[in-house]
Amino acid sequence: MSVTTTAPPAPPAPSRPRRTRGALTALAAQVWLVPVAVAVWEAAARVAESVYFPPPSQIATRMYELWLTGPASRLFLTDEALDTFGPSLGRLFGGWLMACVAGVAIGVAVGRSRVLADYVDPVIEFCRAVPPAALIPLFIVLFKTSTQMQVATIVYGVIWPILINTIDGARYVDRVHTDTARVFGVRGARRLVRVVLPSAAPKIFAGLRLSLSLAVVLMVVSELVGATDGIGYQLMFTQQTFDMAAMWGSIVVLGILGYTLNASFLLAEKRILSWHRRARQTT
Repeated sequence: MSVTTTAPPAPPAPSRPRRTRGALTALAAQVWLVPVAVAVWEAAARVAESVYFPPPSQIATRMYELWLTGPASRLFLTDEALDTFGPSLGRLFGGWLMACVAGVAIGVAVGRSRVLADYVDPVIEFCRAVPPAALIPLFIVLFKTSTQMQVATIVYGVIWPILINTIDGARYVDRVHTDTARVFGVRGARRLVRVVLPSAAPKIFAGLRLSLSLAVVLMVVSELVGATDGIGYQLMFTQQTFDMAAMWGSIVVLGILGYTLNASFLLAEKRILSWHRRARQTT
């Protein structure tokens, strides 16, 4: 007489309301400190009555007056908002994308060639030790106080994390992957696209994320010197005209910009590299 056994039923999937409550709880755990800090700042600023540290309510009002009283067709953005944020974002993404292309291309070439690495590594180590801000006078001589100067500063400063991470990722590709590709006759450009770049992708994305944060910093630094528009110029102008609420508003915008860029990049990275995480979990 045979005995048959049945597997226990799988536990039911969590309901949508439960998942929603869990997501809201996690979000609240992450951001609860923000309203607390704002409330403390508001109370302290009103008690101290310092000209240099206006309360958040005054900063928010000034931000609204400067940047959010435009027509609805432009998402309520004023001319000053477009003149301030547009050039900065153009320089930020222009410089970052140029550094991405150059850093990944050079990094893969150096990482896959030991001979080239022996010649280039000392130059890379020397150049990346030079602070980007120290080269601003040189860039001003070469490009004047123009957008090219600001973009050059961003490119020079952010290319190094991309380059170094790409070199490491391309150099230390899993030997099993390269041997398997060789057995199946995958060579040249096909091996680069199908083996090297996917294996190096986690390292490359780590460099891209770090470089994006650096790009925001260098965008502001380059605009503090000789620019006539942009968030950095707005910071300097409001400080010189003693408009402290607007100055703090620019700082808040930079914080929001940095947080948004980082969160967006993490979301994109999670989706693009989902195959890598699944592969790691099954090995």
